[in-house]
Amino acid sequence: MIEVGPRLAVALVLLTVITALVVGFGQLGSRRSIPIAAARATLQLGAVSLLIAAIVSSLWFTALFVVAMVSTAAWTSGQRITRADRRRRRVTAALWAAVPIATGSLPIVLGLIAGGLVPVEGITIVPIAGILIGGAMTATSLAGRRALDELGTRRGEVEAALSLGFLDRDAALEICRPSAGQALVPALDQTRTVGLVTLPGAFVGVLLGGGSAVEAGATQLLVLVGLLAVESIAIVLVTELVARGKVRTAA
Repeated sequence: MIEVGPRLAVALVLLTVITALVVGFGQLGSRRSIPIAAARATLQLGAVSLLIAAIVSSLWFTALFVVAMVSTAAWTSGQRITRADRRRRRVTAALWAAVPIATGSLPIVLGLIAGGLVPVEGITIVPIAGILIGGAMTATSLAGRRALDELGTRRGEVEAALSLGFLDRDAALEICRPSAGQALVPALDQTRTVGLVTLPGAFVGVLLGGGSAVEAGATQLLVLVGLLAVESIAIVLVTELVARGKVRTAA
């Protein structure tokens, strides 16, 4: 277990500074986004750490927390995809982003609970739901941005497809779907290399919680395959929304 103390604080500050310097030197984006993200993570995890006992002790609080996770994921993904700069556009983007995120993750979570694989307890529902919702958010953001970028750079090909008699949706899908599908690559690679390259969080968490290595492996396998299902659904849905013009880059 990592000891909470001055050494942890120093390590976090150094890692944040290193990341910001590398981002700035490599011109990967705004250096300010790194310390802001680190500060937000510190505050949010601190708050959750203080509240988690109350959250997981009640199924009602657990359900509300899951809804909050979906809402936050939708807001984050909506802004990442559309780059909206006005509040109304941000709200609209978040509402559309909620469709692939919620549709991809919540039915899978409910199915695991209904099947008896996830106990009806807050302490198990919250981490499983968090992993799957987070996967849906990442897939939605990546696929949405890739699809919109592809449509923007290959506009001439879209117009060529339209001239051949394609409907707007079909022409857009013909161009953006292959690129959007690449958003599934990280989840595929993680699943293919698990145990050989990485030991993800669910595996380590079960071991630290006192479970056996077999139980840890089974839990991790369930999470990884669940993530593939969640992310594939999210990618298909956000690509469809982009093709239909529901999700678009802010003008």
